Amino acid sequence: MTIDKVEQNNKLEISCFLLVYIILFANAIIMKDSFVALLSAFCGITYTILAGKGFPICYLIGVVGSAFYSYLSFRSALWGNLVLYLVYYIPMQITGFFQWNKHLKQDKSEIIKSKLTNKERVILFFIALVFTIITNICLSYLGDKSPIIDGITTVFSILGMYLTVKRCYEQWIVWFCVNALSFVMWLKIAMSGERVYSTVIMWAVYTILAVYFYIKWKKEIRQ
Repeated sequence: MTIDKVEQNNKLEISCFLLVYIILFANAIIMKDSFVALLSAFCGITYTILAGKGFPICYLIGVVGSAFYSYLSFRSALWGNLVLYLVYYIPMQITGFFQWNKHLKQDKSEIIKSKLTNKERVILFFIALVFTIITNICLSYLGDKSPIIDGITTVFSILGMYLTVKRCYEQWIVWFCVNALSFVMWLKIAMSGERVYSTVIMWAVYTILAVYFYIKWKKEIRQ
């Protein structure tokens, strides 16, 4: 790819990302959205973009976003997501920051991408499936508002964060599934009257970014 082509792609990326932020803030003003939901979405989208670009600094922003999202999960009685972010996400994001800094490209602030073996893919999927069933049962017993979706997104988010810290491109497949289901879950909550429209937009953007960065990471690894 020529230098001009790279610069053109970078300008297109920046334009798209700015458009997302404009939509996010415009929605918050027009719909009088929750300020916490807006901050959570802003940090979350920024984290995902920087993670997709392979910059370790993404984890520092991710910690802040996770704190805001934990509050929203508590307020919406999504106990699986609450435990996930407080007990797992925040510690893993701190770990990820140091791990990614150990695997940077030479003369760059960007990480070296990796991939799983076929054996690792099968084992991880089977483990995630078993724990999803167990989690769904536990959340139903605890009176979770959306036990099935919350259970799936909770367990597969654990898998996704694990793959993220390991710098595996397969993480984006997992994140696509998690993000799409989370979008549906929060859309239902927004339709019930909660002012969490920014969170709905956040998960929609996550879903699109998962597809984009999957293609980008896979292409880089092949090269």
